Amino acid sequence: MSGCCGHDAKFDGVSADYKRRLWIVIALNAVMFGVEMFAGHAARSQALQADALDFLGDALTYGISLAVIGASLRVRSIAAMAKGISLLAMGLWVFGSTIWRVFFTAVPEANIMGIIGFMALAANLASVMLLVQYKDGDANVRSVWLCSRNDAIGNVAVMVAALGVWGTATGWPDVIVAIIMAGLFLSSAFQIIRQSLAERREQTDHGQDHEHGHAH
Repeated sequence: MSGCCGHDAKFDGVSADYKRRLWIVIALNAVMFGVEMFAGHAARSQALQADALDFLGDALTYGISLAVIGASLRVRSIAAMAKGISLLAMGLWVFGSTIWRVFFTAVPEANIMGIIGFMALAANLASVMLLVQYKDGDANVRSVWLCSRNDAIGNVAVMVAALGVWGTATGWPDVIVAIIMAGLFLSSAFQIIRQSLAERREQTDHGQDHEHGHAH
């Protein structure tokens, strides 16, 4: 049950427990990136490779989050902005490479997709459980939560794609799921960027309150 503090300040990650949980989640993400990238190549699955990229992005995102915990609001909002932009880039890459794939569709290996999708889901559900009590924080903390939640959704989607590939014997379900995941990346990127801009504005307003001499 988070968010029961009686004040308005957003949780900024300064907690030994939160940092410990974040380290475990970083390790889980790094391992799953390697596993999924290898399996994605082997299975010729665009959805699996998109999900692997997601794991890589998360490991880097969580590393940045860990590095800026306790830093000033300005530094934290810049870090959140950098994460939003990298998510945006990943979303565009997945989208572009998937569209390219449409003209080059080899049918992916449904059984590999299903098995790896299930492993990835287990890793992500563990991450979500570790982080759920810290989901309402500043842009930095919130971006960690959004990434974990997206991952769990993405893994369910990969397993649905595996079923679709198996059922239809075509690569289309894989392509469709990869495009949906690109959309998820993009919508999270916009949310994180919007919140980090709002926090920057808030911080600038506070700064201006201190130097109230400039007539405008």
